[in-house]
Amino acid sequence: MLNSETKSKIDKLWNNFWSGGISNPLTVIEQISYLLFIKRLDDIDNTNEKRANRIGKAFTSVFPEELMKWSNFKHLDVNEMFDIVAQKVFPFIKTMGGENSSFTTEMKDAVFMIPKPSLLQESVRIIDGINMEDADTKGDLYEYLLSKLAVSGVNGQFRTPRHIIRMMVELMNPCAEDKICDPACGTAGFLVSSLEYILEKYTKPESIFTDEEGVVHNKIGDMMSSEEWEHFRTSMFYGFDFDPSMVRIASMNLMLHSIDNPNMVQNDTLSKRYEEENKYTLVLANPPFKGSIDKGDISKSLAAGASTTKTELLFMKLINRILDLGGRCAVIVPDGVLFGSTKAHKDIRKNLIENNALEGVISMPSGVFKPYAGVSTAVLMFTKGGETEKVWFYDMTADGFSLDDKRNPIDDSDIPNIIESWKKVKKDKGLEPVKEDKWFWVEKEQITENDYDLSINKYKEIEYEEVVYEKPEVILDKIEALEKKILRNIDELKGMVK
Repeated sequence: MLNSETKSKIDKLWNNFWSGGISNPLTVIEQISYLLFIKRLDDIDNTNEKRANRIGKAFTSVFPEELMKWSNFKHLDVNEMFDIVAQKVFPFIKTMGGENSSFTTEMKDAVFMIPKPSLLQESVRIIDGINMEDADTKGDLYEYLLSKLAVSGVNGQFRTPRHIIRMMVELMNPCAEDKICDPACGTAGFLVSSLEYILEKYTKPESIFTDEEGVVHNKIGDMMSSEEWEHFRTSMFYGFDFDPSMVRIASMNLMLHSIDNPNMVQNDTLSKRYEEENKYTLVLANPPFKGSIDKGDISKSLAAGASTTKTELLFMKLINRILDLGGRCAVIVPDGVLFGSTKAHKDIRKNLIENNALEGVISMPSGVFKPYAGVSTAVLMFTKGGETEKVWFYDMTADGFSLDDKRNPIDDSDIPNIIESWKKVKKDKGLEPVKEDKWFWVEKEQITENDYDLSINKYKEIEYEEVVYEKPEVILDKIEALEKKILRNIDELKGMVK
């Protein structure tokens, strides 16, 4: 979590942009992201230079010799700084990925929109005072910025809470051979979390250390082969989003995490313009589920079967299409997907059960996405192809934060138990829950008999406490004793009045 001082700096930065004439929240976030990106490039470059000098290796800066970087231009006169950033530094970052890279393609329409030198100078001063050394801080910064976007009500965009992302990534256990996709990537939270998980997974234990706040450092992936590293940097992570601003932010986010040419593409993956199939070994997603799409623009493969324009159902079809056979998926869906009664809803669930191996359903409380949305959701985990035998259900009631709009940290969280329990049942499908467990198995036959309903309340056993009623004669004796006591009290009161 960001400390109050850092939040205060971001608040001031945000207010400065608004008072400076930039009123579109998404534009504010994009412009701030450019500055954060330029600052982090400088930090990374300086760190790499120090490391190279320490071990006696040659160092090549990512910045051309003639280009002034952050640590230099931040000291300049206000007008000179503005000219250098607007005319040299910003054009440079737009082409960092190389002429044929997807990063350069997506950045071609990026525009430097800070209107005046004084606003840039003050922004540089504020950002220079923010420590962005670890991935958690960068993630929190984006999350806090995007919280302002959601509060402002533009496009309804908000990040999936990072602890939920981490839970889903850990449950899926990505490996160095995976090809990972998020078809509605936003700022690339799932991809960055997968990246961090893989780096830690393939780093020798003696290389890693954890600080007093529980943050893991020195995830260097020193157990990956050169071929795995090449795959990691170039062809492991893929993201798509219909919003070009989000794609630019996602691209910068991945580049700051060592992905030199991020595969981030602006595309509406539900439309006719996107026809990938059988490509990815892992899909992690929290697709938008508040609206619908123009029927005429829906991809033919997604329009086939029961007719629907609901994005949550179309994304379920899409994920099944883009996964390779044997590919895994963890996806967040609104509860309506689990029990909706339309033919489209039933077909989606039937396909999950009959043509795939549906492995798990985690029911999440409605407050998980507050203050942005109060809808109840679930995580579906399945493998493309195979056969469903029985489904693991978990009833999450706490995620480590209060379930009101404030979302304050609390001690109670089911997430560690969810991960531990999932790992156990993955090793032993015959494992049965004990009384205090929040998980249970449901056989396929029971689900099919219930019209493929996947809502947890359909199968959760409700425990009733036995109420022991007293015999009538005992109750009458108690009433008689109470009457006598009342009469005695009345007599005592009369005596006091006399």
